[in-house]
Amino acid sequence: MTREGESDIKSEPSTTEEKAVDEPEDSAAETEAKCDPLNEPGRDEHSQKNDDNTTGEGESDIKSEPSTTKEKEINIDLDEPEDSAAETEAKCDPLNEPGCDEHSQKNDDNMTGEGESDIKSEPSTTVEKVDEPEDSAAETEAKYDQVLVDEPEDSAAETEAECEPLNEPGRDEHSQKNDDNMTREGESDIKSEPSTTEEKAVDEPEDSAAETEAKCDPLNEPGRDEHSQKNDDNTTGEGESDIKSEPSTTKEKEINIDLDEPEDSAAETEAKCDPLNEPGRDEHSQKNDDNTTGEGESDIKSEPSTTKETVDEPEDSAAETEAKCDTLNEPEHSEKNDDNTTMEGKSEIKPEQSTTKEKDMDVGEDKDTQSVQISEEINKKKQHQRETEKLFGRLHLQDKRQQKFTPADFLKIGPPLKLEDDTCEKDLAHTFLQRLMMLDYRARYIPVRQDSPEVSLSNPVPVFDNVETDDSDLDALYSTSVESDQSKQTHVHPMDVQMAVFHCSDSFLKQNMITKLSQCQYALPLLVPGPVTMDVECPLWTFRQIKKTWKITQNEDDSNIVTMKSMPICKAETPMVSFLRLGSLSLSKSQLMNTLINDRHNTFFHRNCSGSTKSRHLMDGVVEIAWYCPSGKPNDAFTDCVAFCNLHGDALLIEKQRDILTEKSSVNVVLVPTLEEGHESITVISNLFESKKPLIILLADDDCGTAQIKEQKYKLGLKDKSQSDVSEELKRIMRNILSGPHDSFKLETMADVSGIKVDENDTACQTGKSASMKIVDLFQGMDVSKIKDTFLPCQGKLWHEWSRINKELYHLKGDIEMEKCEKQQKLKTIRQNQQEASSSELMKLFIESLLSLKSTDKEYFVKWIQILIDALCTGDLSSILQKYDKTWSEVLTLKKKHDKSDQLESKQTELDQISAKLQSATFGLEHIFREMGQIYEAHKSLQEQTNTAQTDWVRYPELAAELMISGHPMELMDGDAGHVPLTWISSLLDEVMKKLGDKKVFVLSVLGVQSSGKSTMLNAMFGLQFAVSAGRCTKGAFMQLIRVSEEIKTNFQFDYVLVVDTEGLRALELAGNTNLHHDNELATFVVGLGNMTLINIFGENPADMQDVLQIVVQAFMRMKKVKLSPSCVFVHQNVTDVAAAEKNMDGKRRLQDKLDEMARLAAKEEVCDAECFSDVIAFDVQKDVKYFAQLWEGSPPMAPPNPGYTESIHELKNFILSKASQSAGITLSQFKSKIHDLWNALLNENFVFSFKNTLEVAVYRKLEVQYGNWTWALRSNMLTIENQLHTEIENGLDKVEPNYLYEEMSKTYEEIKNDMTIYFDDKRDKEMLVQWKGRFENKIKEFHEEQVRGVKRKLDEVIQQRSACKKFDDKKTEFENKLLQKSKELAHQLKDKAKDEEELEKQFNSVWTVCVREITAIIKPIEDINLEEDQSTILQDLGFEWSLIAESKARDSYKNISELGDYSVYVTLTKHKEHGDTNQQPQDDNRENENTTIKKVWGYVKTFWGYGPKQENKKHTSSNLLCHEEQQLISSLINKVEQQTIAMIKNKPVATRGYNSTYLREVAKNVKEKVTEFELQLKYALKKEFTVDLLLYVFDKVGSWLSESHKKFKMSNDAHTYLENKKMQYYNIFRSFCKGNSSAVVLGELICEKLKSSTVEAVCNKTAIDLAGEMRCRCPAFSGNRLNLEKHVLKSLAEKEDLDGFITYIQRPRQQVETFIKEEVKKYIFTQNKNKAQKILKKNVEDIKRLVSQALFTATEEVRTQRGNIEMWVKKFSSSLKDVLTFDTICCQNFNDIDKFDFLKEEIEKGLECVMHEISSLSLDKMNEFRLQPDQILIDQLCNCCWETCPFCAAVCTNTVKDHLPDKHNVPFHRPHGIKGWHFRNTDELVIDFCTTSVASDKRFYPRHDSDKTYPYKEYQKAGKEYASWEITPDGSQLTYWKWFVCKFQTQIEEHHKLKFHHSGEIPCEWKNYSKREAIKSLDEMIKSQ
Repeated sequence: MTREGESDIKSEPSTTEEKAVDEPEDSAAETEAKCDPLNEPGRDEHSQKNDDNTTGEGESDIKSEPSTTKEKEINIDLDEPEDSAAETEAKCDPLNEPGCDEHSQKNDDNMTGEGESDIKSEPSTTVEKVDEPEDSAAETEAKYDQVLVDEPEDSAAETEAECEPLNEPGRDEHSQKNDDNMTREGESDIKSEPSTTEEKAVDEPEDSAAETEAKCDPLNEPGRDEHSQKNDDNTTGEGESDIKSEPSTTKEKEINIDLDEPEDSAAETEAKCDPLNEPGRDEHSQKNDDNTTGEGESDIKSEPSTTKETVDEPEDSAAETEAKCDTLNEPEHSEKNDDNTTMEGKSEIKPEQSTTKEKDMDVGEDKDTQSVQISEEINKKKQHQRETEKLFGRLHLQDKRQQKFTPADFLKIGPPLKLEDDTCEKDLAHTFLQRLMMLDYRARYIPVRQDSPEVSLSNPVPVFDNVETDDSDLDALYSTSVESDQSKQTHVHPMDVQMAVFHCSDSFLKQNMITKLSQCQYALPLLVPGPVTMDVECPLWTFRQIKKTWKITQNEDDSNIVTMKSMPICKAETPMVSFLRLGSLSLSKSQLMNTLINDRHNTFFHRNCSGSTKSRHLMDGVVEIAWYCPSGKPNDAFTDCVAFCNLHGDALLIEKQRDILTEKSSVNVVLVPTLEEGHESITVISNLFESKKPLIILLADDDCGTAQIKEQKYKLGLKDKSQSDVSEELKRIMRNILSGPHDSFKLETMADVSGIKVDENDTACQTGKSASMKIVDLFQGMDVSKIKDTFLPCQGKLWHEWSRINKELYHLKGDIEMEKCEKQQKLKTIRQNQQEASSSELMKLFIESLLSLKSTDKEYFVKWIQILIDALCTGDLSSILQKYDKTWSEVLTLKKKHDKSDQLESKQTELDQISAKLQSATFGLEHIFREMGQIYEAHKSLQEQTNTAQTDWVRYPELAAELMISGHPMELMDGDAGHVPLTWISSLLDEVMKKLGDKKVFVLSVLGVQSSGKSTMLNAMFGLQFAVSAGRCTKGAFMQLIRVSEEIKTNFQFDYVLVVDTEGLRALELAGNTNLHHDNELATFVVGLGNMTLINIFGENPADMQDVLQIVVQAFMRMKKVKLSPSCVFVHQNVTDVAAAEKNMDGKRRLQDKLDEMARLAAKEEVCDAECFSDVIAFDVQKDVKYFAQLWEGSPPMAPPNPGYTESIHELKNFILSKASQSAGITLSQFKSKIHDLWNALLNENFVFSFKNTLEVAVYRKLEVQYGNWTWALRSNMLTIENQLHTEIENGLDKVEPNYLYEEMSKTYEEIKNDMTIYFDDKRDKEMLVQWKGRFENKIKEFHEEQVRGVKRKLDEVIQQRSACKKFDDKKTEFENKLLQKSKELAHQLKDKAKDEEELEKQFNSVWTVCVREITAIIKPIEDINLEEDQSTILQDLGFEWSLIAESKARDSYKNISELGDYSVYVTLTKHKEHGDTNQQPQDDNRENENTTIKKVWGYVKTFWGYGPKQENKKHTSSNLLCHEEQQLISSLINKVEQQTIAMIKNKPVATRGYNSTYLREVAKNVKEKVTEFELQLKYALKKEFTVDLLLYVFDKVGSWLSESHKKFKMSNDAHTYLENKKMQYYNIFRSFCKGNSSAVVLGELICEKLKSSTVEAVCNKTAIDLAGEMRCRCPAFSGNRLNLEKHVLKSLAEKEDLDGFITYIQRPRQQVETFIKEEVKKYIFTQNKNKAQKILKKNVEDIKRLVSQALFTATEEVRTQRGNIEMWVKKFSSSLKDVLTFDTICCQNFNDIDKFDFLKEEIEKGLECVMHEISSLSLDKMNEFRLQPDQILIDQLCNCCWETCPFCAAVCTNTVKDHLPDKHNVPFHRPHGIKGWHFRNTDELVIDFCTTSVASDKRFYPRHDSDKTYPYKEYQKAGKEYASWEITPDGSQLTYWKWFVCKFQTQIEEHHKLKFHHSGEIPCEWKNYSKREAIKSLDEMIKSQ
């Protein structure tokens, strides 16, 4: 039997003219014609020639006889296009294509190489044409050149049927052959006899795949996935070709072969291959034969041929392509034991000469060697590409070949992984990467779920029942040839998954991936062939982030010195040991290497690892590298770091990588089967043996011991030796070699290797590197500890000094405002210095690069900066650490010797210096960002002062925001300065919001002790890159954004998770109180920021936990007190036995006990009630405590991460996300505010006292605005109802029920309640609003009820007035009847004199006088009031002398008593106590001599509210008799009495019932009582003069109101007055009658006259309501809350610079606010919006006109319909208008003659037109004459709020709600105390301190003027009830407004208070620089901050 698969074809001479194949590139069919399919060896053939008579890989030995043929030159184009993979394969020669992926094991001595072909062709006259369509890739493979094939497109099944299986070895052949005389695998020996037969084209239908397969003649295609094991000494290189050609007369034209293949379509690629001789794909053969030639060799001997050959192949799809393979001989998984059996996949065919039509082919002769080699390469390339495409398809990574994975694809919160579940192939790549990012080294061993029947989880197991055979079961048992079901493919090789993901990732994700692989202690790819081009690349960039740490052991003076080294692995110079395999071996090289590095961990993946399969496609030719890092222990395998390189695959076939490794390595280790001569590996071994490099040869089939052949050349047999023995022996040899001189390997030198690509040569990478090198070059030759001081000056001493001074601002002493100004000036100076120093070369280059570089270039730039700086610092830090270690050892030695000399002190000083240097030597990218922040803050703070043009600094936050969004962590708190740069952080977050929107985030923070693995935990959990290293890994706090992926976003209420990583607590660098304070500060800050805080605890020892728990519990207690409610999870790391549930329960119990204990301790310190931790925060010890296994599985530095740790991370992550799903998160803007609030509070000594939740304040301020809107809606609706009912009462309504009012209000009230529900349920602020929901619902309910009660009370008074006036009203009707009758009679008498106006008037007056006399004869007129007389009488009745009353009235000074600054004249002593210094000089008083004595006694009156116990800090007593506070008390009494009096009088029914002197008597009585009560609280008495002046003052205040009200009463109720007012009306009627007008005309005029007065009143009242509503919405001062109104009041005062207004505002704020409202209303109505106000009035007139017209129509129609009379008409008309207009009764008996009602209607309408026109032109001043005015409506609305004043500065509480308990009073507009008159005791020095500054100082005060006890300002709430009701938050803001006010009105204030701003109260110079514009602007800024 010939060798399997060989073909020996001998062709006789031929006269046939063979034409060139010259095809266009348009179609696959034409393309295929350009290939010569005679001989194409298999792909991936990398053969080594070790035989004397064997040619190398793919070589061709062609022996040509003389020929008369005109043979043209064969041009081979090696540069084929890369457009389409499908087109590429179509251009290949498919005559000889061995099967794919052959995994054969052969033990024959005489086997030829795999896939060889020996073809000898006889002459033939056959004309063969293959004409294939462009259908599909499946069909393409089947369409070979044996026949002309036109194949269908229908199905894969049909395709296979159309192939003729002449000789195609099966795919996936794993054959084991033991024949001695077998030919080389895959060879083909085909001998053809001459033939005259003309072979015609075969045109096949496109019916079925089955038919298709039958039509293909694949002469020789060995199976795929062949990994044979061959150990033959005489094997030629893989895929060699020996072609012997006979003479030929053929005219052979030029054949162009294009080798530069496209990459577009795998389908097209396969279609272009010539399958006659194509060795298997990815052949990793292991051969054990002695006489086997190289894999895939081909020996073709061609005779002359007359064949005319045409090849036309399509280029359609991969699926169809495979189906069109040549199936001539395709045994699958055969096992043959015959001596004469051909090798797998080979064919020897010798057809005889025939004249019949046969399916054969004449092979063209005279192919030269180059053509054959190219054909082999093409074949290999296409085969490999098909397998690669298939692999990427299975992993669903086809699209990622072009559009790569990026870090952003995995830096997000995605669906949770299920570690315990299998994964389907399509998710394999993602799962691998996600688990790798979690440091799960089991990512390589992910079990695959068998979703498809085509995938098997292991190698297919043959099943005999499935084989159609008649053999008995026993025969089957002994059978060695089993046909397996090859339709099932094995699962993807784990390393193929890794490499596929690697190839589909961009350079940044590759870097992350390799870094994580390194952390998992896996080998890393050093040389990687391209998956398509096979070009070798060194991914040097991916190694840049890897840092290795190891300990070197050296012997010095008979002792071992251990030195630690830590450096980037790219920079490390280490020995490198390379492992190569030559030929095929049964043992695993990778497994052996693992025993050298870490025998407990599979550093290199090997065949015995879980998930391994024989079919791998991406690892051959890959070189992996790993480092052994010693730990400095005696059991270390090596004493220094050693690199190990592993070349995967047969090194004989992979020349380029083999040569690179042997050149770079320090030691070469070669594994070969044997060293027998003639073995294929001999040449390579000889070269290695002759080189100077140390060499270790490992012989697989030899059992010899270790032998040193010559110096540094060893050999060692492996046979019958255990792996551990081999490993130990190898270690010994290597240690021996490496102990002497040896070459070192440095990873960076790989960039200099020629012939390979280096990823860092990418343009973008180089651009980024060159930009970063410009910066790094600045540091050359510099001490790293000086870099920051030199190039980053803004963040060093300047920033630290600024931080220190800024903190001192919150702990002021002495003259605090002066000190504050000094410190602020220092801060400004530092900022100026920073600004001047901000132009360092480093920052210029850095910013320039960020601004100018493209996106990708910028990413590279930032990475390079980080890498290069880290590399720079690592080396210097290592040297500093070594120096520190050495000096420390010397210090210890001296101490042991008890050396007390100067040498010890010197060494200790040196040690301290080194320690300081170590701190300053820390330098990273974060420091550059910190410098950016400081430059920005410096420029920003000075921007207004300098007024310079903005430069690049303005864009700094934008640049940082871009980096933060892309995944870079940003520094939140500077760990070195211990400060938060608020301005920088705010601007940075603002820019993030501009780019992303104000997204919601869930803030996850972490706290824990130093070096407890916090950053490592976060990195593993979320795939982050927080800095991780031993010791103090993180300084301060960093934040990083992680996006929530779209797949799970619906499960969460936020868009991002914001992770905050922090430095460790209990830092060794800090000591004592500094440490504790810093830790408390950090813990409070981080806990406050987080929605959830992870408390990381290292170990379980409660003693170790105690300090941390105390800090944490105190932080949570502070949060509770300031109404923040974060959650927490405790994480116990490094727990030894996490599986012990009982132990965990005990640990949880102990933790709970410890937390409860800490809670009780913290409660005492924070003055809070808490018995257990659950009282502080919602905490479930069963769920909220997690236990973590230790991080490392073994001892570092070689230990991989513990899988248990990964499982714990995964569980914790899912738990966090589960809890997070219940949280609404916070917006970025809220997060920004939280940072401000927490940090500002932390700067103060008392956090809880100082904390101001601006988020909460802002939400409350908005709620106040809504509350104002709701109350206004109720008020305006009630005003409308009241107005209507008032009219109805005037028209006769005698009762108003409360239920009616509630019913009328119900609609509005229900709408408001619905609005409230919606508002309080708003998701955005729901959590904060809930605390006020119940309170505001009650407030609205109370307001609603109050409005109803108030209106009911007012309407009842109106009704009572109507009842009281009913008698007069009845008389008025009688009057009118008489007047009307008299006028009518007189008119009839004087008809003839109608034209004589004077006569008519004379006659009317005479009759009118008589008539009025008759009517009023029995009615007493209402007299005018005499208030002055009543006042004197009342005062006399109270016991005051007439002379005293007269004197006061004459002096007229009582009118200014409220503004009088000095009330000493009103005081007399009642108790003879010394109150002060008798030497005090009195003031002159011209009134009474006794005042002199009184003033002397009061010379040193009082102790006043003080500023500390020291004399200089005590309050002052002026030269006035009374101390300032007593003056203020008297002033307050006056104001209080005034307000009470006005309220009392205005509640009296003067306008309805008239004035009564009892009203004033009640006022007088009340005033006297209040004065008496006031005196009881004082040590002095008030003179009678005071009471008299005060009574006269309040009488004067209410006098004008009483007079006006009584006047209104008289107008409405006095008969004489009433009739006098009606005279003109009746004269007009009289005159009309005289003119002969009909009754209808006269009645019309009468009705119009009545309508006019009532319409004016109705229009004015309605307009007042409308205008108030309009201004409430439109006027900025009225449209907000109380705080907004206050701001506009202060603005108005400043703009007018009205000191009197200021004084009124300070002393009587409500009065000034009311004045402001009136002024604004007047301005709005009469100036700013006069036209709009007039339009409102006209609209109301039109509305009433329309109603009247409707009433006229209705009355007229009804009378006409019902045939009614005039009385009926009037009644109907008046009833139609009763809700809108008052309409007095008309006596109809004088108009009974009216029967033409249409005429009446027309007359009224005529008159109405004139009336309405006249009313439309009314002045808006007319509103003042009626019941409602817009200013009063607004005053009632806006002033119904809190008016309590600050006990220090008298600032008014700005809460919109009147009774806002339990919320305390507060105001942002605090002011200097001196404005109120506060001064230091016993001095005339006014106080300039602000309340907000004082409460942060260490000063003290006296709560009352007569107090002896002082209180610290920090504890002001303990000083009494009035202080406790206020909340004054320390505030560092400038409060410019009041500083400007003090400077502007300094003289007037001093005169007003008779005190001075000097000495301790001196005004700082800086205050005088503020302008009015700045003052007003500060009000806006203050509002924004609220």
